[in-house]
Amino acid sequence: MFGELAPLFMFFALFPLLIAGVPIAFALAAVAIVFSYFLWGEGALNVLVSASWGTMNNFVIIAVPLFIFMAYILQKINVVEDLYDAFYKWSGPLKGGLAIATILVGAILGAVSGVVAAGVIGLGLIGLPQMFKHGYNRKLAMGSVLGGGTLGQLIPPSTNMILYGAVTGVSIGGLFAGGISAGVFLASLYIIYIFIRGLIEPSFAPALPVEERATWLEKLYALKTVFFPGLLIIVVLGSILLGVASPTEAAAFGAASALAIGVANRRLTWEIVYSSCYETLSVTAMVGWMMIGASAFGSVFSGLGGNAMVADFAMNMPGGATMVFVVAALFIFLLGMFLEPGAVIFLAVPIIAPILSQMGFDPLWVGLVVNVILQSAYISPPFGFSLFYLKGCAPEGVDMVEIYKSSIPLLILQAVCVIMIFIFPEIILWLPQKLLSL
Repeated sequence: MFGELAPLFMFFALFPLLIAGVPIAFALAAVAIVFSYFLWGEGALNVLVSASWGTMNNFVIIAVPLFIFMAYILQKINVVEDLYDAFYKWSGPLKGGLAIATILVGAILGAVSGVVAAGVIGLGLIGLPQMFKHGYNRKLAMGSVLGGGTLGQLIPPSTNMILYGAVTGVSIGGLFAGGISAGVFLASLYIIYIFIRGLIEPSFAPALPVEERATWLEKLYALKTVFFPGLLIIVVLGSILLGVASPTEAAAFGAASALAIGVANRRLTWEIVYSSCYETLSVTAMVGWMMIGASAFGSVFSGLGGNAMVADFAMNMPGGATMVFVVAALFIFLLGMFLEPGAVIFLAVPIIAPILSQMGFDPLWVGLVVNVILQSAYISPPFGFSLFYLKGCAPEGVDMVEIYKSSIPLLILQAVCVIMIFIFPEIILWLPQKLLSL
């Protein structure tokens, strides 16, 4: 009886460790080691070592630290401030213009960095005081920072998509192409909502006063700050999407280009390079240990028949493929509320992705939907990471309850996004298909 239910006990054993504050990587590895040792003996530990080595010995993963390094360099040379200033000047005359600028800057930041913490904190420090100053609805202002800042989870170069591709074998170039479509679609939903609310209720998101609006000369001059980040996006993503370079090669070029931008702007210092290297090492080590722990856990879970158990359950579920998708989406979302997206990818995707593919869903589409859902989980109460990033950089007087409330419209819009791409898969598949036909 215990042997049949051992995969379920593995999941239940995780929660006490997580509640006790054990890092997710070590919690996963500990559960895998204990279950394998007591069920199979000492020899089973060799399986864990082999699984871990196979996961880490993956050339594609080298792109992760390179993209993270690029993100930290761009953050520290104040690219966020430059981009916000440019969009601030162009969108100021619109109702909701500052919030729209926040979404657009978040989208561009996602395309040049892919690090959510940098996006949310950067926009929170720069955009939030401006929106408060000009009388924006506080929940809308905070929601635009959350929405714009977390687009980096979806818009490539997203480290989560690299990890997803490494785990499943789905084309990373295809994921990046679909991520552009999904990110633009979601950002458009945010902007439409902000614009309509501004039209219906002018005091909700007022336009800038005439005397504070930029002149055409100032607007044109501000565009120079967009040139280098825009060129970086085109070169890095373009080389991947067109097949000129692998993600790892493009990441290396992007990291070098970020340094070049810092030199050209005369903002790059040794302290910036040193701190960026240190923080990149810290984040990469966390990702690496998470991969090892999740790989070990997944190997034992599969060896105990966990994958087959989940597959049998899904195949016999009433409602067919649609219900399987709904349950899988809710499972991913709930895990994402409590765990790092990378941990969810290593833990749940090897179980869920093959089942959904077997049910007739396109593997690339599955990967894109999973990333959209994980992006939603990043801003969902009570433990969405972006909520706490915003709390850490918000002005005095902003409490967590208010931040929680500001995320509700975003979650509704993201639910609409998932429903739309379920009904119309072409929304996120048209660009990958277009590129494949070239």
